[in-house]
Amino acid sequence: MLLQIDTLALVEEQLVQVTEPVSTTMRYLTMAAYGGWIMVILAILLAGACYIFIERLVVLKQATREDKSFMDRIRDYIHDGKIDSALNLCKQTDTPSAHMIEKGITRIGRPMQDVQVAVENVGNLEVSKLEKGLVIMATIAGGAPMLGFLGTVLGMVQTFYDMAQVAGGVIDMSTLSTGMYQAMVTTIGGLIVGILAMFAYNFLVARIDRVVRLLESRTMEFMDLLNEPA
Repeated sequence: MLLQIDTLALVEEQLVQVTEPVSTTMRYLTMAAYGGWIMVILAILLAGACYIFIERLVVLKQATREDKSFMDRIRDYIHDGKIDSALNLCKQTDTPSAHMIEKGITRIGRPMQDVQVAVENVGNLEVSKLEKGLVIMATIAGGAPMLGFLGTVLGMVQTFYDMAQVAGGVIDMSTLSTGMYQAMVTTIGGLIVGILAMFAYNFLVARIDRVVRLLESRTMEFMDLLNEPA
């Protein structure tokens, strides 16, 4: 008999351990549902921020992918007069710095100032491509908390409206729960989305700065290469 009781207690404990995460998840979803349509917008903004972050990470990783011997091979091709081979190497590498060098190679023979301007213009275009989507990310970082505060105001208005509709002056807290939940949940949701988007934005900006420094380094190397004696 005691063995059966111990077995039943163990089974009940295991069932509690299994069902507790599920019930916790359901409780969070239920609380989020009280936020109403603002929580839907925040969910869409969060999904958009995640997409931009992952897509930009892939692009930035490709932008920094480059063979360490790239500039040495370009130098050898140019000194040997193999301009076509240098251009083909740039096309095969297919990185922002390679695009800059390719443009500079096509301007060989012109004044150095013209070559440098052409290279820098391509560099600016490449940086602008890398920054695609960052404005949206910054907007999400600033706009999500504001949407959360809007939900807070709407929830408080709903709460006071429900209080005004109660006859006899006796207020039941369950009557006010919907508006109070909306007031709190939307604030939390907006802050979470805004904080995540802000950290993601700053991380991407830091990665882009690394690419910019790489482009500046490659520009100086290429210009020094052209100034080397044949």
